[in-house]
Amino acid sequence: MVKRYESWRTRSLLSRFAHLMERTGLALAGGSCGLFVAAHIARSNFNLIDTTAAILGMMVYGASGFYLGIDLPPAPQKLRELSLRGLGSRADAVELLSATGTFLTAVVAVIAVSSIILDEVARPRGAMSAFVGWVLGASMQIAAGIIARTRTHIS
Repeated sequence: MVKRYESWRTRSLLSRFAHLMERTGLALAGGSCGLFVAAHIARSNFNLIDTTAAILGMMVYGASGFYLGIDLPPAPQKLRELSLRGLGSRADAVELLSATGTFLTAVVAVIAVSSIILDEVARPRGAMSAFVGWVLGASMQIAAGIIARTRTHIS
């Protein structure tokens, strides 16, 4: 079995650069989603996010989620063969975790952007729902990314 770091070494310089650009772009997209959601929440009457540090934190958390959770390394063959009662393997469950997190963060970001564009102010419940939904989605992405990267060492 080829280890992940060995396959990275066999890539061309151009392929490595393309991968780095792709991952950086994903991190920027995640940071942008975090910024939009933070701006939406900051405009609410809830005062959940009222500092620059909190907004920056959401951007970094979003960037981490998109960086780790979208571009998952392939699962080892051993994990792909294990089935969860006919529903799929544990590797498939990690992909579902990542996909659900990405979908949730994107939906909350779209709601936040549309609210900002339409100049609407979120109510406290809406702001809290957006915050919880976005943090949950980003956390799912980060968890999936960590699981996928630690499972590559299973042989």
